[in-house]
Amino acid sequence: MVVGFMASRTGRWLRIVTGAGLVLGGLTSGTSRGALVALAGLAPLITGVLDLVPIAPLFGLPMRGEELRRALGVPDETPLLDGLQRPSTRPTPITLH
Repeated sequence: MVVGFMASRTGRWLRIVTGAGLVLGGLTSGTSRGALVALAGLAPLITGVLDLVPIAPLFGLPMRGEELRRALGVPDETPLLDGLQRPSTRPTPITLH
């Protein structure tokens, strides 16, 4: 159940935000302990961005998010950045009615 949540869109965003918070908090502290916290924060940040679930192989499941969701029988999810659309390279035709 935890592995399925981590592979979900919400789980990925949670890992990205948590990792970014650890990195920023660690770097702003300015201490060597803060640098270690920032370094540790890179793990959830990178795995969330790359759609990897490192604990999945411990349960005999694939590590890549897309393959993991398929193995768990979870339907395909919307992309991580669902609201963003690519700009069109073609000009939009103008129609007058």
